[in-house]
Amino acid sequence: MDKRELGTTGLQVTPLCVGTSPLGNFPSQYGYEVGEDQAVETVLSVLGGPLNFMDTSNNYGDGESERRIGKALAEAGGPPPGFVLATKVDPLPGSEDFSGERVRASVHESLERLGLDRLQLVHLHDPERISFEEATAPDGAVQALVDLQQEGLIEHLGVAGGPIDLMLRYLQLDVFAAVISHNRYTLVDSSAEPLIADAASRGVAFLNAAPYGGGMLVRGPQAVPNYCYQPASAQVISRVEAMQQACQRHGVPLAAAALQFSLRDERVASTIVGMSTPQRVAQTTALAEHPIPEELWSQLLELAAEGRSGVGL
Repeated sequence: MDKRELGTTGLQVTPLCVGTSPLGNFPSQYGYEVGEDQAVETVLSVLGGPLNFMDTSNNYGDGESERRIGKALAEAGGPPPGFVLATKVDPLPGSEDFSGERVRASVHESLERLGLDRLQLVHLHDPERISFEEATAPDGAVQALVDLQQEGLIEHLGVAGGPIDLMLRYLQLDVFAAVISHNRYTLVDSSAEPLIADAASRGVAFLNAAPYGGGMLVRGPQAVPNYCYQPASAQVISRVEAMQQACQRHGVPLAAAALQFSLRDERVASTIVGMSTPQRVAQTTALAEHPIPEELWSQLLELAAEGRSGVGL
């Protein structure tokens, strides 16, 4: 895959990024188990494959995702040249402590689990868990990240969250080189449009997570009637059914259209897709390359336009 600039960081990444939340083993969310051997095998296949971007977090599986990635990195002798690994800072599981002190501890935990001496890209994860004022206080999470960057433990800073208005406030701080939005730039919900435009104007890399909305845009609304792990409205289900029928008429998997909706937008530096098996990596790459005729895009984009104001996430 041709690589894209990751904002102004100087890093180049593939348009597909491997999301590793499933590798932390979240059966309650994903409905299946992921053992350690399977997780390590998946990471090793990524390290030896065409994708050069992977995203994880301190709290995925209470740190299990990072531990498994670290094990794979050790077996592989470290990341390949040009590979980009991003992680996120989080409170302790079960804790509401998102102080500057906790952010420092989170970074050091990630370094130890991953077996690295510095981190390329670290996101402030779901800052909606605390107030903006608390996060930006002199002893808060944002200042701790800036300090860690100045100390050389972090190369670049990012912010990853849900509410679009809040993410816009964080970009105004002019300390973040990347922003992750999830479930808000899909065929169903394109309410991240103002954030994408703002990020582009600032030279901030926009990373789009969850292009399938939790599965509805892979298997269809009859099989998965939830969007972002919540029951979808009748209007959303009706729109996705129309999308699915249009795709079927053109012999295109709904998942391919959902993925390429994000990939075809050059403002999106990379699209984060959760993967839990080596086969899933190959399947996702194939979906990214599946031909989609312009006639189908015209039909899909007309249906997608109704989601500009979101779906109430």
